[in-house]
Amino acid sequence: MIRPRSGAAFTLVELLVVIAIIALLAALLLPALSQAKAKARAAQCVSNLRQWGLAFRQYADDNTEFLPRRGQGVQPLAQIDRPEDWFNALPSYFTSPPYQQLFVASGKFQARASSVFVCPAAVDPGSNHFLPYGMNMNLSPWNLPLATKITEVARPLHVVAMADAPGPYASTFPSARPYSVLARHVRRVNLLFLTGQVSSFAGDYVGCGVGDPNRDDVRWLTGTESDLTAVNY
Repeated sequence: MIRPRSGAAFTLVELLVVIAIIALLAALLLPALSQAKAKARAAQCVSNLRQWGLAFRQYADDNTEFLPRRGQGVQPLAQIDRPEDWFNALPSYFTSPPYQQLFVASGKFQARASSVFVCPAAVDPGSNHFLPYGMNMNLSPWNLPLATKITEVARPLHVVAMADAPGPYASTFPSARPYSVLARHVRRVNLLFLTGQVSSFAGDYVGCGVGDPNRDDVRWLTGTESDLTAVNY
């Protein structure tokens, strides 16, 4: 006796159609999810930079308007024991130990670490240290006998204090060299300005990987003696 086929069963053709629909929906949703993740990481990066901006202002208030030092310049970070360098001088303003103490205790930061030191979109290129934010290489450098005062900086509203950076360096500058400012947020870069605001710019506008285009609203020169050596960056 032949039993009638159950009406609840799927044919092979029907299963293939369902699989094709699922694959199509996944192809449509994955880019949207990826964009949402990228936006969330960029927003967290902006939040991190704002915290650094508050720390810059508080440090200047506590030190007769002097800014912290930029750390090392064109060389990868190696010296981490100077208390005046930004990565040691500023963290106490958001209740964090200085970078030197964190590094001695736990080693270098890992990519995607939940820390104000780490941009969530940053990838470690491989180095002894990993600081995905860098201070403006031309701001308060060690080749000057005294740190720069914020009151000495010309047009601080447009002068960059910190930016998305590759990771192995303590400071950054638009350049064709490896320490260049990095546009890691869908070809955009987040910049912290000396007066505390954070803005996003297209990488080519800032000169990422090329050199400083001398924009009027994104300034790496400070109007101080440090500008004389900025041509070397």
